[in-house]
Amino acid sequence: MTRVFRRLLTPRWLGALAIAVLYAVGAYHLGHWQYGRHEFKVERNALLDAHYRADPVPLTDVLSDRPVDRAADDWTRVSATGTYAGSQLLVRNRPNNSVFGYEVLAPLELADGRTVVVDRGWVANSERGAAVVPDVPQPPAGEVTVVGWVRPLETTQDKTLPTGQVASISLPDVEQAWGRDVLDGYVVLDTERTPDGTAAPRPDRLADPDRSLGPHQAYAFQWWMSMPVGLLLIWLGIRRELRDEDPDRPLKPKKVRIWDEEDY
Repeated sequence: MTRVFRRLLTPRWLGALAIAVLYAVGAYHLGHWQYGRHEFKVERNALLDAHYRADPVPLTDVLSDRPVDRAADDWTRVSATGTYAGSQLLVRNRPNNSVFGYEVLAPLELADGRTVVVDRGWVANSERGAAVVPDVPQPPAGEVTVVGWVRPLETTQDKTLPTGQVASISLPDVEQAWGRDVLDGYVVLDTERTPDGTAAPRPDRLADPDRSLGPHQAYAFQWWMSMPVGLLLIWLGIRRELRDEDPDRPLKPKKVRIWDEEDY
């Protein structure tokens, strides 16, 4: 063991040791990062369990002029009654069940005059190409009661798009497109009914939120388990180097090939 330690103190192996230690530190932090992603998804699923199938609460109890509290109010099921007032907006390049198309936004004006963004669903790209806007079901006229889930608004991508289209569901984009202030959050539509109880035609429902935990926990354990690999390789390398230098080590018998035996 003393010989191994002495060889480790040589410049060559000290450099290898430094690399191994740096790798171990990096693997430790990468493992914690992956485990943090795992814990985030666990907390997200707990939030979905509490909110997604719950009885709806009044929309104005959750949405206001302040951003949605992601830790407490994201995916809260809400209801609101109002009137669709304004043209619909199409959000480009949005996937739904692994197919890309448009999400359809409509401004719902509440009785108190405030406006909330309602994501009514999804439509596929036009068969005539991206330059042609697809047919989109129009929102019902008159009073309508919507039930859906609260989501925080997104960050603007600051892109110039054709009239009636936006790149993200962001506060500046929708306010500029509609020319009116909106509450800081939006509602993913679940149901939409008029006073007589009928449901109007609507875009396709958005897929349920992803509840998979992914491989993050496994990746975290893999990173942590790999931390001593560099040190183990150094130990094995030094042992082999010392063994090869030992003059008293037994020599391996020379292998004789079959065709060499036939020469005798």
